[in-house]
Order: sequence, then C-alpha cells, then structure tokens
Amino acid sequence: MDYVWFFFSPKGRVNRQAFLLGGLFFAVIQAYPLYRLTLVPQTSPEGEFWAGAFGLVFVVTIWSNVVLGIKRLHDIDKPGIAAVSLFVPIVSIIAFVVLCILPGSPGPNTYGQRTNDKS
Repeated sequence: MDYVWFFFSPKGRVNRQAFLLGGLFFAVIQAYPLYRLTLVPQTSPEGEFWAGAFGLVFVVTIWSNVVLGIKRLHDIDKPGIAAVSLFVPIVSIIAFVVLCILPGSPGPNTYGQRTNDKS
C-alpha cells in the first residue's frame, strides 16, 4: 500500500478495516504529545516544545482523518463532503462507528475500481 496516498490523498477507496486501523493509529499519534505535555509545566521550554508538537501533530492528523473519511465514504459510494460530520463533536463518534460498520459497495463504483486502491 502507498502510505502517502493512504494518509494524504482524498482519491480512491478504503475498506472498514483500513479505516478503523488508520483512525486508531491517529488517536495514538495525537495522544502521545498530549500525554507528554501533561507531565511537564506548561511554561517550561519542554512544555512549549510538547505544546508545539501537539499542535503540529493535530493539524496533520486532522487532515489525514478527513482524507480517510472521504475515502471510506467513497467505498460506500457516497460523496466525500459528508466527511464534514467528522468535525461535529458528538456526531463524529457516531459517524466513525457507522463508517467502521457499513460494508463497502462490492466491485467498481463511482469512486474507484476496487477498495484500498488509488483509482
């Protein structure tokens, strides 16, 4: 699998398993700098470093989460604009679970020939 495509490109489709694992991966990646930030005084140089690291990680992972949401929606033959629901606080949890449960459309659809492919 091409990881640059998987994490940063909104084109193509991903299946339930890839979406779930990608979402969990980003949760862990986001949690680590936040955890480190809680261990140090915020006004210390180390606290400022971890705050900046968390901000950078957060921005990158938010984009990647949206991209994964778009590709998951494409797999169920829905437009990617519905990935906006991943930003609404309570709705985002429900949307994530629903996208993990719904099966993709079998065979080719409007957004690609097959799942987990750039097409």
